[in-house]
Amino acid sequence: MVPPLITLEEHFFSTAVGSALNDKYTEQFKAIPGLQEQLTDLEHRRLADMEKGQVSLQVVSHAPGAPGPKECMAANDQLADAIKRNPSRFAGFAVLPVAEPEECAKELERTVKEKGFVGALIDCHFNGKYFDGDEYDVMWRMFEALDVPCYIHPTWPSDDMLPRYTGNFTAGAARSLGASGWGWHNEVGLHVLRLYASGKFDKFPKLKIIIGHFGEMIPFMLQRIEKLSVRWGDQKRKWRQVYDENIWITTSGCWSLDPMRCILSNTRIDHILYSVDYPFEKNENGLKWVEELKESGLVTEEQMNMIAYKNSESLLRVQAPR
Repeated sequence: MVPPLITLEEHFFSTAVGSALNDKYTEQFKAIPGLQEQLTDLEHRRLADMEKGQVSLQVVSHAPGAPGPKECMAANDQLADAIKRNPSRFAGFAVLPVAEPEECAKELERTVKEKGFVGALIDCHFNGKYFDGDEYDVMWRMFEALDVPCYIHPTWPSDDMLPRYTGNFTAGAARSLGASGWGWHNEVGLHVLRLYASGKFDKFPKLKIIIGHFGEMIPFMLQRIEKLSVRWGDQKRKWRQVYDENIWITTSGCWSLDPMRCILSNTRIDHILYSVDYPFEKNENGLKWVEELKESGLVTEEQMNMIAYKNSESLLRVQAPR
């Protein structure tokens, strides 16, 4: 029997953003039939798809694209209304206007205190700018004060990044390499390491960071990072302690047992969270993987329950319907 499942990298498109992001999603729209309909639905289609994957509770967040303050507020209000209609099935991560750190802090506080959101999901950079500068302390301080996590999510390469992903291959290959084919994951992993190198985890020791796709490459380089990061400055806490205490990783969109073997050997079991990456991935694919993991013998029943829902319940203070 599959345990209750909580997923927390699950996206929607707000009517406040409209078609402004369509060009960014050209590759995904071509590859995934019905994607636009799934992204814009916050009720019937989404709930039906959740049933197909036996998802008990979905933490919904806006798809990548970094809208401005007004659009973020409107998108968050739209999501809050959807949660009100289905409070036992949906929870919310806020979208924040990452170009404006002070506005991020204000909108995070509003959505958590007034709308009951359980954190925020943000792009991993804005036009190539990461969030390790002092101007972003106001945002990180608010995450820590509210005791909610920040899910750092991939976004498309900025103009200055694009040459890294173009070459002697098709434009489609370049778009994929810069996005879900490789660059997305590299950029999120780099952002987390930049936060560590800049001392953000010493300045905000209770900061909670979530990263998807089996840890965005970090678990597979964990020991090497641990060895070499001693050269990165005079951090009070070493990398391994920060990884163990401040970083959570999800399974979103990665359906293989091979990387899971690595993660189980070097990542705290209470910091591993099930997720799907809907609608870019099917809930059914996630369910099949859960069943494979359950039958593999890699985890005990209690560990399976922790990954499936208990860890998310603890981190986000939510309750999966039984």
